[in-house]
Amino acid sequence: MPRANRYFTPNHVWHITHRCHKKEFLFKFARDRRRWRYWLFEARKRYNLCVLNYIVTSNHIHLLVKDRGNGEIPKSMQLVAGRTAQEFNIRKKRKGAFWEDRYHATAVDTENYLARCMAYIDLNMVRAGVVRHPGEWQLSGYREIQDPPVRYAVIDQSALLDLFGIRNPVQFRHVCQEWIEASLRSEQQIRNSEWSESLAIGRPEFIDSIKEELAVRGMFRESIATESGQLLKETPATYEAVFTDKMTCLRGDNRVTVRWTT
Repeated sequence: MPRANRYFTPNHVWHITHRCHKKEFLFKFARDRRRWRYWLFEARKRYNLCVLNYIVTSNHIHLLVKDRGNGEIPKSMQLVAGRTAQEFNIRKKRKGAFWEDRYHATAVDTENYLARCMAYIDLNMVRAGVVRHPGEWQLSGYREIQDPPVRYAVIDQSALLDLFGIRNPVQFRHVCQEWIEASLRSEQQIRNSEWSESLAIGRPEFIDSIKEELAVRGMFRESIATESGQLLKETPATYEAVFTDKMTCLRGDNRVTVRWTT
């Protein structure tokens, strides 16, 4: 899987996914999910992390954030992932990895694609068959948007409203409800790896801008057109030794013959 967490560029929205080790259900208890959210709140408070959406399931998390350009995303992920794993292992008297490798991040185009990514995150537990509606899953951004807490809010609603050009929070809640209802009516709640395994997803010009910002690191990454949009993929490195006439010795006397004696 590509490791886009190495390539954060400022002022973009990033969809982050992180799975538990061997896809174990280490978040099966609500108190562990609440602790993950608690540390997410701490990350927002300490590093000014701009959280747009999230959901913590039984074996993985989804997080939608906007990069402010101050290195707050890697710092926040280190805090949240590290403290969550540490607390769990101490409480369970457990040793070993809590997370499966590093988290993955996908840059999301804010033009027409952000709403689709929001809905994709919200519908996670519906796709899993655990609930029938996102509002039934407590630890999620959808619940927080629909019923904002008086204290300890994680989502930056002002940033969300700015991104969607909506001034009224109540209107935004209705808009979010419409996204979900439309998705539920379509009966197409299937996992789409393009939202969580690409380096970027969006319009062709957005993909080009990401490649340009990545500079040398983006030169050999493949851009693919799909039904979801234009994707920026990792190009797997391959090693092929091709021995042609041009790779042989220039002259016969350049060859060295080694004779072994016993």
